[in-house]
Amino acid sequence: MEKKTPKFYELPVSSRLEQLAREAGLPLEDLLPLAGAPALTPETADYMIENALGVFGLPLGVARNFLINGREVLVPMVIEEPSVVAGASYMAKLVRSGGGFTAETTAPEMIGQLQLLDITDLTSAKEKLLAHREELLALAGKVDPVLARFGGGPRDIEVREISDSLIGPFLVLHLIYDVRDAMGANAINTALEQLAPRVAQISGGRPHLRILSNLADKRLARAECTIPLSALGFGEYTPEMVRDGIIEAWAFAAADPYRAATHNKGIMNGVDAVILATGNDWRAVEAGAHAFAARGGRYTSLTAWQKTADGSLKGTLQMPMAVGIIGGATRSNPAAAAALKLMKVNTAAELAQVIVSVGLAQNLAALRALATEGIQRGHMGLHARQVALAAGAVGDEVNRLAQQLVNENNIRSDRAVQLLQEWRS
Repeated sequence: MEKKTPKFYELPVSSRLEQLAREAGLPLEDLLPLAGAPALTPETADYMIENALGVFGLPLGVARNFLINGREVLVPMVIEEPSVVAGASYMAKLVRSGGGFTAETTAPEMIGQLQLLDITDLTSAKEKLLAHREELLALAGKVDPVLARFGGGPRDIEVREISDSLIGPFLVLHLIYDVRDAMGANAINTALEQLAPRVAQISGGRPHLRILSNLADKRLARAECTIPLSALGFGEYTPEMVRDGIIEAWAFAAADPYRAATHNKGIMNGVDAVILATGNDWRAVEAGAHAFAARGGRYTSLTAWQKTADGSLKGTLQMPMAVGIIGGATRSNPAAAAALKLMKVNTAAELAQVIVSVGLAQNLAALRALATEGIQRGHMGLHARQVALAAGAVGDEVNRLAQQLVNENNIRSDRAVQLLQEWRS
């Protein structure tokens, strides 16, 4: 009888990296940091943050089946929550039946803000600043000659008037800065410091805060996918039931901020996991995403789902995506560098396209589960292993105990401890 080839998740952990290296066409040595050899060391960590004691571990997995802009992508994800990697991988498989994900990005333009206080005539000061636009752009352009060589640099100056009941009206100068393949915070903040004295001379105001904005709404990533109706049905659920249930679940999030918060958190389960794996600033992207979700004056869904003319299901996700592939932890952390190699991304734009596609896949996984058999069935089955580990199970006990908890539909730590004590006695 012919021996069955094991699926990826059935392989022992020690064999999975070898399989990935073969699939990606990369030397195994390039991917070893994903398994912790070499890892981020306490010595390196000491240079990265203050009062370092060591490093903190989180599970690192790989999402499979992703086809993005016609390219096969293996996606590393760092996350402690069960079902996220599996959900994203399975939804990517469904999306493949409709041609995969299509993703795009706008120019990598970030916004730096310079607050100007104590101005008596806001309108006049604003006009003066805009009249000196070219001078200010030229001054900001001298800050980072390396970035300029790669085609980056300042692009525009905007000036906004803000009214505040506490400190009175003031101006905010926005420096629009193309940061190419960097996240861009350091370049922008340095440029703002360079501009502040001259801006004060022109406007007559007092420069106060000089800092980039994490609402990077000029640096957007967008992904879309279409799943044929025939691919949506399973078990007792017809394709129409699944499609319409997903749209109805999305409509709830679009209309209600209480639901939208959890809906968008599910999207960020996928987004943050890839950002962490690549050493990027997940807090910055989180802040930008949620601010973007409220840009219309009410917090709402970041995704949109609809039925197409032929009855298929179409989804889109658009959000700010300030990520980089140079500088920071993307180079100092060996695992982050290996993650970029595995995905074979050569620009920050390509990385953003992968991340937004994973976010859309994760949203689809959550909506599909909620609209059909419920979120707990699959999620809690995977969660049972964590409960078993926390109860003290080791080796073969982990899967045995997890399965028993699932069979009893009683995935509780106290029951896990009780079962272990009974077995061991």
